[in-house]
Amino acid sequence: MPEGKSNYPPAEVVHRRSERVLLDMPLVIRGEPEDKLTFREQTFTLTVSAHGALVLLATTVVSGQTVVLMNPKTWDERKGKITYLGSSHAGLAQVGIEFEQPAPDFWSISSPPADWNLC
Repeated sequence: MPEGKSNYPPAEVVHRRSERVLLDMPLVIRGEPEDKLTFREQTFTLTVSAHGALVLLATTVVSGQTVVLMNPKTWDERKGKITYLGSSHAGLAQVGIEFEQPAPDFWSISSPPADWNLC
């Protein structure tokens, strides 16, 4: 194989609506009653964006399930949906949550990425 060539196909370019930020922030997530999977869990974020977050959850959730995220520092609450179910380690799973509406101010980041202002 020529130098610099790969046997793997080119990586798919993913264009995100808003930049992700690494942020370890406390968060309270609760399940909505209409999903019949009610829960309340204190957790934290791994990454955040104007459109949602990647969190760790011990509670089993399903894709499409409605949840409410609460920022315990501001008491701000936003509805979202489970959009990603990642791998589980030590009883915690990576879970992606997308806000119903973009919420760049939810995370209280003093200098958010420039594309968060476009939401």
